[in-house]
Amino acid sequence: MFKKQIHQTTRSEGPWDGGRRIVVDFRTTGDPVPAVLLVPRDRTPAPAALLLHGYTSRKEHMSEGVGAALLERGIASLSIDLPLHGTRNDPVQAQASRNPLALVKIWRQALSECSLSLRYLAARPEVDGDRLAVAGYSLGSFLAVLVAAQEPSVRALVLASGGDLPSGTPLAAVARTVADPLRAIRKLDGRPLLMVHGRGDRTIRPDQAERLFAAAQDPKELRWWNAGHILPPAAIGYAADWLAENLDESEERTGTGG
Repeated sequence: MFKKQIHQTTRSEGPWDGGRRIVVDFRTTGDPVPAVLLVPRDRTPAPAALLLHGYTSRKEHMSEGVGAALLERGIASLSIDLPLHGTRNDPVQAQASRNPLALVKIWRQALSECSLSLRYLAARPEVDGDRLAVAGYSLGSFLAVLVAAQEPSVRALVLASGGDLPSGTPLAAVARTVADPLRAIRKLDGRPLLMVHGRGDRTIRPDQAERLFAAAQDPKELRWWNAGHILPPAAIGYAADWLAENLDESEERTGTGG
């Protein structure tokens, strides 16, 4: 199938601790996607992860947290601003998005941009396109599991403070017709999954995490932390180590090592 050419604009580029930090916009024919790319200095091509932030957050939060931890382990990362977030924050459009039809359109736009982001990552010369992962936090975790289900290029998946939709509400029943995490996670087909979650999370409750985890196939791991919705730095470090191990194993399985 013909894929549209990706157009890139580099906003800034410079050294970063352990590598380089590149601020870019990229697009095909739609809105430009603002992103921060971190690439390791001494490992090319490197495995890479697409990082998806939570509600009201922005790309810098993921880049400076998870992205920095991955860079220490020789893993590149691409953190993007989702629609209506970060540099794309638009109060007028945000108000309009309260309409259910507009919200569905924005959700589908976000999924399309996640797929485009994986294509962009794989096309970078610093990145090994056979070793890509997705990591999402909160809202980003819902997107992460859906994009992993539809993109076979994703070799590993991390969901932080994520889970199934809340049960027993009319809104959840309607939302599931558009985005069903349970159906999506069953499509991972044996690709490794890590979930990290707080026992005291009141935003995405532990039972939602357990329900999603139960629907997934092996290999999978659910790691609990004594925290709420915001996870401690130790959880970030654990997830970064897990990704490094699983992406290296992916290299061994596919025989892409040099």
